[in-house]
Amino acid sequence: MMARKRAGLSERHKKILKFLKQFQAENGYPPSIREIGENTDISSTSVVNYYLKQLEEMHYIEREDNVSRGIRLLRNLEGNLLKTAQDITEMFSVPVIGRIVAGEPVPVPSSDFNYFDSETGIDIARSLLPLKEKAEDLFALEVQGDSMIDAMVNDGDIVIMRPVTQANNGEMVAVWLADRDETTLKYFYLEGGHVRLQPANPLMKPIIIDDPAHVQVQGKVVLVIRRLDQA
Repeated sequence: MMARKRAGLSERHKKILKFLKQFQAENGYPPSIREIGENTDISSTSVVNYYLKQLEEMHYIEREDNVSRGIRLLRNLEGNLLKTAQDITEMFSVPVIGRIVAGEPVPVPSSDFNYFDSETGIDIARSLLPLKEKAEDLFALEVQGDSMIDAMVNDGDIVIMRPVTQANNGEMVAVWLADRDETTLKYFYLEGGHVRLQPANPLMKPIIIDDPAHVQVQGKVVLVIRRLDQA
């Protein structure tokens, strides 16, 4: 498929570019494919990808295929290079400290959180992280299970986490269920005096915890990295 000429940006191209700029400015990180579609009136993620591919071929954006939200805006609507575009070669290592279950919570022995040696880490580009994130504060976990597949988090992927002890509704977090001695990765919702841990898989039911004190938030997902052999 041949790319459109740069002078021939369609209205959809422009809407996507405007939304990318707005979302990045408001949140400090790029939007997901689904968020782009929802905010530009495109119902199909494959159609969003079609337009993103064209924008990439025209060098308006740059994409990291193995990284969720791995979109970087390179040019404005006039085609001028953005002065704020960061060099993707600026890399740093995040320590991978263990596994997190993305499925039905299961007991996880303490050794599962230190089965990697002290030198194990994953290299990522600084430009892919939210601007406010400090690299030295982050840690990574390997995902086990498929309860978050609709959030583009698959078995074997790596989630980059920021340590937190509290979460806002709708955030994807790693939690420890103290009364069960179990761990899981889910969307967090505090509602009606209980906690709902919501999977992103239509085949799985939410987990309801009646006593919020039993839910210990360990970290918030800030980036998802797909292993190349999983792509």
